[in-house]
Amino acid sequence: MQVQDFMSKNVVSITPEESAALAARLLERHNLGALPVCDYEGRLQGIVTDRDIITRCVAASQDPKRVPVRDIMSRELHTVEPGEDVHAAARRMAACQVRRLPVVEDGQVKGMVSLGDLAASRRCEMEAAQALSEISENVVRRKR
Repeated sequence: MQVQDFMSKNVVSITPEESAALAARLLERHNLGALPVCDYEGRLQGIVTDRDIITRCVAASQDPKRVPVRDIMSRELHTVEPGEDVHAAARRMAACQVRRLPVVEDGQVKGMVSLGDLAASRRCEMEAAQALSEISENVVRRKR
């Protein structure tokens, strides 16, 4: 089973120059947890999550209308290719402590795959559960 069989192909992205407020509206409108940040050629530059907006903008008393996405996006990128094994992708999510991976081919974002996508398939249910368990355990450990 390959990532391309599970990924969401209709990707909503944002450019680094757009505002955090626009990112928040896109996340809400499309019921997403993360947006790939891409340049005008479609190359992945970063990723911005609802948590990035809250912790790096709102909690820092910044105006989301004036803060560009490039100032709050995560630059440490973990990606996967469409032809990669879906079980390996789940293990990568657990190892990298992320719930979503941009699917990149030839430098272009082709989709997104999430633990939710994997959990929705009976074929990957165990891998998704294990990855989520590992992510949650590390979150609890960091809070102690």
